[in-house]
Amino acid sequence: MDINLEYYKIFYYVASYKSITLAAEMLSISQPAVSQAVKHLESNLSCTLFVRTSKGVRLTKEGEMLFSYVQRGYETILSGEKKLSEMLNLKQGEICIGASDMTLQFFLLPYLEEFHERYPGIRVTVTNAPTPETLSHLADGKIDFGIVSTPVGEKPYLKIVPVKEIRDVFVAGRKFEYLKGQTLSYRSLMEFPVMCLEGNTSTRQYVESFLAEEGVQLRPEFELATSDMLIQFAVRNLGIASVVEDFAAEYIKSGELFRLAFERELPKREFCIVSNERIPMSAAASRLLQYLIEHNEQLYRI
Repeated sequence: MDINLEYYKIFYYVASYKSITLAAEMLSISQPAVSQAVKHLESNLSCTLFVRTSKGVRLTKEGEMLFSYVQRGYETILSGEKKLSEMLNLKQGEICIGASDMTLQFFLLPYLEEFHERYPGIRVTVTNAPTPETLSHLADGKIDFGIVSTPVGEKPYLKIVPVKEIRDVFVAGRKFEYLKGQTLSYRSLMEFPVMCLEGNTSTRQYVESFLAEEGVQLRPEFELATSDMLIQFAVRNLGIASVVEDFAAEYIKSGELFRLAFERELPKREFCIVSNERIPMSAAASRLLQYLIEHNEQLYRI
């Protein structure tokens, strides 16, 4: 049965207000238009839905049964429209971001704090994973966007926006203080216990690729899951740690660690925002992404 859904909307308002006049006012249409719509619906359904009374109209038994279903359906639609409006106006919604410990701590966290203060109804989930896994989640649509460190492989669907420069360094504790003031070659690292992140990270891949150009192949004493762990191992003099400089900054300042000097520094690389242009984002995710890019485009040009 093909019935104009607008008739059911009008039926809902007439039944709710028990008045054709009030229904017409609520719908901002004429009383004759309301009456005509009710007649069309009754004709299509082959039954009487309303009985006129001195105060307006009342539902027949058939009308009451139909209204019990129409009411649930129409009010569900209204609830959906309200939720959609709240999402579009950022009163509620969900965002899923992919980030590593490093990109979360040294880039994303302050922005999430400010975003949450502005839009407390938005639920944010951060999936903690190294760059290769974050890129995989992005390709599968499991996250809205990711914050990763280069190198990042080029993909036709991938939009990459650099937002912060970082530098990889080697640091050591007091046990290795005799190396302070020396300018070392990277080959000399093969003489010391070296500690690195696990091999499935972009950081490890980047450092190994650079050292290979220098003719150095590392055999790490320790391979650890996080840069924080590397720092703690270095403080306890268990070896020379390969880390992003931001992680070691406070320890270098306090004198617990020092940065080793080499004939050539590792080239800087970057934190990037990556998004999948083939998959549309929610309003909330789009707003946060826009905020991150706009803010950091200004900083990155300075």
